[in-house]
Amino acid sequence: MVRFPAGFRIEPLERRHPRSAFRSGQPQVDSWLATRAPQSQKKHLTATRVLIDPEGAIAGFYTLATAQADFSDLPPELGRQLPRRNLPVAVLAWLGVSENRHGEGLGSRLLAQALRDCYDAGRTFPVIAVILDCIDENARVFYQRWDFRPLPGHANRLFLSWRELEAMVTDG
Repeated sequence: MVRFPAGFRIEPLERRHPRSAFRSGQPQVDSWLATRAPQSQKKHLTATRVLIDPEGAIAGFYTLATAQADFSDLPPELGRQLPRRNLPVAVLAWLGVSENRHGEGLGSRLLAQALRDCYDAGRTFPVIAVILDCIDENARVFYQRWDFRPLPGHANRLFLSWRELEAMVTDG
C-alpha cells in the first residue's frame, strides 16, 4: 500500500465526491473526471479512484481499464514467445492532480498506487503490460521517469512490461 500524507485517503469514485470543483490545469482531465468517469465506471468499463484531502476535496485521481494490444504493436523484446494475437493489457487511462497540490509528490504516489492496483489485478487476470497515452510532453517525461517506454510507432503511447511492474512492486 502506498502511503499518502496524513488525513488523505483513497476511495472509489462516487457521485458524492466534488468532481466539478477539481482543476488539474488540463481541461481534458478535468472534464473526464467531472462528466465521463462516473458513467464509465457505472457501465463497468473503468475504475476510478480519488484521493481525498483532509477537507474533503479531490486532491487527485486515476482511472484504470483493461484492453487488448495487437501483437504487432509490441516491441520485439515484449512480444517474444507470445502468441501472435491481441494480448491483454492494463490501461492507465487518466491521472490528475489538483493544481493547488502540484509539487507535493501526489502524482508519483497516485501512479504508484495505480501500478499496485494493476499488479494486484494482474495476479488474477493476467496482463502483459500496463499502457497509457500521454496528454503532453510533461506527462511523457513524468512517466518515463517510472521506466515507461514508447511503443514502436506510437511516441505518446507508453508501456511498462509485466516483468518490470512485478520487479517494481515486489522490489525484486
